[in-house]
Amino acid sequence: MLARVTLPNGVVVYQSRLLIAVGVAHAFSTRIGGISSGPFDSLNLGNPQGAVQDSVDNLNHNFALLLSGLGLAGVPMATVQQVHGCEVALLRAEGDGEYSESVAAELRDRFQGQTRADAIVSDVASAALAIRIADCAPVLLASDDGRIIAAIHAGWRGVVGGVVARSVAQINTMGITSNRIIAAIGPAIGVKYFEVGSEVAQEFHTAGLAAAIHTIGYAKPHIDLVAAIKLQLRQCGITRIDGGSLCTYTDATDFYSHRRDHGITGRMIAMIRPANAPPVTSS
Repeated sequence: MLARVTLPNGVVVYQSRLLIAVGVAHAFSTRIGGISSGPFDSLNLGNPQGAVQDSVDNLNHNFALLLSGLGLAGVPMATVQQVHGCEVALLRAEGDGEYSESVAAELRDRFQGQTRADAIVSDVASAALAIRIADCAPVLLASDDGRIIAAIHAGWRGVVGGVVARSVAQINTMGITSNRIIAAIGPAIGVKYFEVGSEVAQEFHTAGLAAAIHTIGYAKPHIDLVAAIKLQLRQCGITRIDGGSLCTYTDATDFYSHRRDHGITGRMIAMIRPANAPPVTSS
């Protein structure tokens, strides 16, 4: 179960005890503790597509509040252009987690939202990874030594496309067996509110995820997205799995929800940084 934590500056996040135990800095953000107003109240970290948007100044200020509260102000952050797919972007270090000029160039040229992907895997000690969510499931992975990490944006298309398994496979190629990987699943839309069409249900059936399809008591199929992700993690050989009980749709106090708020809403993030990261020296 994830722990609800109020940071010193009033920002509220959820954290995994399993990830804390291996020393990785991480957080699943909430909507509490920022400066945005209206439908974006208050710790909004991303805009929806469409005419109604928060200001970029608000987003930047909110991001700074979150990182400051976590003691990570000034930490380089890697993000991607999320497209509800299954591509995994890789950010590699040189040497033993070394932060070099080439890594800095990678962060600047590929990981400020330019790369189309829905997961990031990294062994760069100095950099944090972040993905944005507002109903899709955020999944954070870490090796048991905290050296290799991943952040996954797992919407239904990504789940049936294999984004979770592909992220695990990438970590495996970096010398970490699946029994050494720890997973934490953050807030996501719950099965009660995730109604889908028959064609989406068929995608889950075809992907071997029929156990995540619920029809009894519903007029249309409903999908248990978290159950599907847990099944995939276990199929990959991962048994240490935290979280998965928080519903974005149900809890409007803590979470934004794209479906509940009809698309006009903010975004949370899930972020993670390796355990072997050097001390933060900038602010």
